[in-house]
Amino acid sequence: LGYATGDFDQDAASIRLFANLGFEFMVCQSFAKIMGLYCERIGCLIFAGKTAEIAHKCLSQMKIIVRSIYSNPPAHGARIASMCLNNREMRREWEDCVKEMHARIRRSREYLHTALKTLNVPGSWEHILQQNGMFSFTGLTKAQCELMIEKHHVYLLKSGRISMCGITKENAKYVANAMNDAILNAKEN
Repeated sequence: LGYATGDFDQDAASIRLFANLGFEFMVCQSFAKIMGLYCERIGCLIFAGKTAEIAHKCLSQMKIIVRSIYSNPPAHGARIASMCLNNREMRREWEDCVKEMHARIRRSREYLHTALKTLNVPGSWEHILQQNGMFSFTGLTKAQCELMIEKHHVYLLKSGRISMCGITKENAKYVANAMNDAILNAKEN
């Protein structure tokens, strides 16, 4: 929550809607990216049931699953997350940082989109702006991605997934040129 739009309340709107409609559901939230707690295996799982009995049954089943995976989860990340979320000043600072991260990634999307449009790179690139989060699915093929990696040293997954955090105002045109070259010249198998 918070990464999609930069607004925690807006990002939680669908969760509130489901709850207000009386749906039973689960929400899983990782704190790896949103709190920078990589390798700490921290997040939360929320059950929303119509009754306390249903919630208790869900918790009972989850304990069985968790117990088969590990005995004691790591506590360090949970303590950091708890400290941050339960201290008003720290939480406000963290929320401001998340908003800043969201804005930075949004600008990166705009830089790449503008460069692609300016260079008339074949294709529709609106999806770059419509997607949320740190990564974007470019729509490039495996062969196109391989050309970008081998010839231009623009690194992305061969599925076409690229990290938007690596796109800057300074390199967006270079990345767009690499994408253009890949689209026009990659040899498909």
